[in-house]
Amino acid sequence: MEKALSIYLTHRRELVDYATAIVGDRSRGEDVVQEAFLRLKTATNERSIDDAAAYLRRIIRNLAIDWIRRISAERRRFDAEADFESVVEDRPTQEDVVRHRDELRIVMDALSELPERTRIALEMHRFEGRKLKEIAETLGISIGLAHSLVYEGLEHCRKRCAKGK
Repeated sequence: MEKALSIYLTHRRELVDYATAIVGDRSRGEDVVQEAFLRLKTATNERSIDDAAAYLRRIIRNLAIDWIRRISAERRRFDAEADFESVVEDRPTQEDVVRHRDELRIVMDALSELPERTRIALEMHRFEGRKLKEIAETLGISIGLAHSLVYEGLEHCRKRCAKGK
């Protein structure tokens, strides 16, 4: 124990500098050195150590690296929590939900007001993702007419949404 204390007191400044260089913070470097001294003191009580100074430096290095790993893990966890919070915050507000429901009701009403062929063309294009050529073939009309039907249906829905606001 006397040997450990002597090494600690003699080399304290050098050891703190060594730990600080690894962890990047002087106060944390001092904490690492103190923890290392306590471990050295326990180790010298349990057994004889040939080169206690080298052993102390190894303890400091290991503790400093452990501290860096722990901080990195905490930062990753914090970043993951922050990402989670940003996802949670991306949820629409209750006002947005109500407004979107109202807009959906207006669009559904507008669709029901359309002539059947126009409504079918618009639904195939917007809801099913069908191309104008497919719509034309399904309805037995020209591609130009399919385009006109989709356009007319969209314009009717847009106008109804603009009135509804």
